[in-house]
Amino acid sequence: MMTTAVRTGRQPATMAQALRRALRDAMADDPSVHVLGEDVGTLGGVFRITDGLAKEFGDDRCTDTPLAEAGILGAAVGMAMYGLRPVVEMQFDAFAYPAFEQLISHVSRMRNRTRGAVPMPVTVRVPYGGGIGGVEHHSDSSEAYYMATPGLHVVAPATVADAYGLLRAAIASDDPVIFLEPKRLYWAKDQWDAERPEQVPGIGRAVVRRPGSSATLVTYGPSLPVCMEAAQAAVAEGWDLEVVDLRSLVPFDEETVCASVRRTGRAVVVHESAGFGGPGGEIAARITERCFHYLEAPVLRVAGFDIPYPPPMLERHHLPGVDRVLDAVARLQWESEWTEMSTGGGDT
Repeated sequence: MMTTAVRTGRQPATMAQALRRALRDAMADDPSVHVLGEDVGTLGGVFRITDGLAKEFGDDRCTDTPLAEAGILGAAVGMAMYGLRPVVEMQFDAFAYPAFEQLISHVSRMRNRTRGAVPMPVTVRVPYGGGIGGVEHHSDSSEAYYMATPGLHVVAPATVADAYGLLRAAIASDDPVIFLEPKRLYWAKDQWDAERPEQVPGIGRAVVRRPGSSATLVTYGPSLPVCMEAAQAAVAEGWDLEVVDLRSLVPFDEETVCASVRRTGRAVVVHESAGFGGPGGEIAARITERCFHYLEAPVLRVAGFDIPYPPPMLERHHLPGVDRVLDAVARLQWESEWTEMSTGGGDT
């Protein structure tokens, strides 16, 4: 008896392709969605994420702007107030800093200022993070600034499916969303069906990417592949690591993170941003406050060093890698044994 193979439509796709498709589908579904930024039209963006959108939808909906980030975001505020859904592209992470005044004074406050009468459906796409050999102002991890600004949602996809699903959710949101795109994952591939994208959890929900019992690695964006590799390497040491992908920094999925830490009793927060004043401090504090009696060791952090981003030849030392993550896990084990011994729970 002959059988016919069923094609599912799932093909290898990159994160860049998923982001481009998310923008295209959002623009096709809703004429109020407009894309604007430096070189997003004719060139298709520095990373070609907007390639083809101007040709399909016209220059009035995919618009090249002057090199003036404050002006770009200020224009987006006006567009949103008049019923449009602007999607702003900042060429690189550190290029977004001139727009902070608009972001903090208006984008983040408008809904609160008007008691909800004026929504602010602005999505700010920010290619961020290191790992591509970029020079200064091209590899910053600036998520802590956005997390510290009430009124903003902050998300960071790490998979092809999340790149599509979270960007569609961001554009549909009536709250402003900082959409952090890890540059070094733009070309990471996965099986994905562009015609029938899988449903993913929305903004505000974390996902357990790998179950485990020895400790929890809490991470997001470009550090997820590092943590997955570390978890695989840890098997040889007898450690079974759980990996939680936050996906959304604000809102923060406390429920999923704390449920994981209560199961494992140990946690390490991993991110590229600097350690002092970085996202890991807030995450560690929340875990400690809500899981204190379950913890067998202090919550540790593996982060970038507390310096401006280094030259390309040094970035491999600056960015958290598998060895640094495994060192932190080993410290957790040592801390647990020391605590047990000091409280009389083990041999001295």
